[in-house]
Amino acid sequence: MIKFKRGTKPLVGAQLALLSIVGFWAFYAVIVTLRTAVMDFPSQGEIAGRRMIVVVMGICVTWFFYLYLRLFDRKALGHRIAAAFIGAIPCAIIIASANHYIFNRYDPISMFEDQSIGRQLAEINEALGITIYQQMAEFAVALYFFMIAWALLFIAIGYAREVREIERAAARFAQAAQNAELRSLRYQVNPHFLFNTLNSLSTLIIKNHNERAETMIQNLSTFYRTSLSNDPLEDVILAEEVRLQKLYLDIEAVRYPKRLIVDIDIADDLLSIKVPALILQPLIENAIKYGVSRSSKPVTVRMKAEKIGQSLQISVTDDGEYFPDIQDSGNGIGLVNVRDRLEARFGSAASLSCKTLPDGGYEAIITMPIKYDTIIQEELTIA
Repeated sequence: MIKFKRGTKPLVGAQLALLSIVGFWAFYAVIVTLRTAVMDFPSQGEIAGRRMIVVVMGICVTWFFYLYLRLFDRKALGHRIAAAFIGAIPCAIIIASANHYIFNRYDPISMFEDQSIGRQLAEINEALGITIYQQMAEFAVALYFFMIAWALLFIAIGYAREVREIERAAARFAQAAQNAELRSLRYQVNPHFLFNTLNSLSTLIIKNHNERAETMIQNLSTFYRTSLSNDPLEDVILAEEVRLQKLYLDIEAVRYPKRLIVDIDIADDLLSIKVPALILQPLIENAIKYGVSRSSKPVTVRMKAEKIGQSLQISVTDDGEYFPDIQDSGNGIGLVNVRDRLEARFGSAASLSCKTLPDGGYEAIITMPIKYDTIIQEELTIA
């Protein structure tokens, strides 16, 4: 009895294999029947009846051939082909033997209405010295290539399915790797932000600005409670992202009460667009670090969003003083994080561009595909 490994699924299922086997032998029966009709063989009804017996036996033998080939399902392609060429030999011999018996040994003369024809054929074969084994061998060779043709079709179907399985597995692994990368990049934001905030908090405590420090701690607690509740692999609506950035700006406003001015210019119809969570955080931090903290005058940090074609463009701009260490290409750690997250999430469909402004200040622009949150029904506004 043939046994298969538990839990392994055949590359070619039994139903498909049976359909291919029946189809091959039906094709064989049709071709041979047409041949006898064209050649006007006598007693075609009797011949057709016996041929059907051979066909049924051929289907049964090929089915066992299928079970044999299944043993090599997960082997190398060369091993499968070798197994097919070897396994086809006994199958062809068995079917050829059955065919010879049915047509040549089992009452061959009765196949013809004129029984003298049968005797003449037997006498001709005997006179030519054609032995039984030669007749069987001739038919077995033809059957061998017939069985090989079916086996190669079977292997091709199985190989195609195996390739699809590998492609699906590769896609799953690629998605898992992308998810891991997104998680890693997303979690880099929080430690970076916490480090900067704790520095600000430390400064307030040193200067004995206790009330402002307490306000910052409360805002920080709210910010982290909100941001950490989000799944790193899921997007948030723009309204939520802006609300988180306002929390952060409120924290920084405690440190820079006279120098930080916030301006948000986002239309209400854009607030339901989904964006990666905290994608604006490094841009806001960049504006605070290089624009507000180094300036002696009030600095406006402006967030603006607009729809351009099928894309959403979000810009974060500050009008602080220009310093040479601010790179136009946006190579800071935070900006690199944003660029990597956009690439991992959207590929080439999203981008981050950064530049210094002619009149002073810095601008970072994110462009990404538009994806609306269709679940949200109520009107969104920026509080």
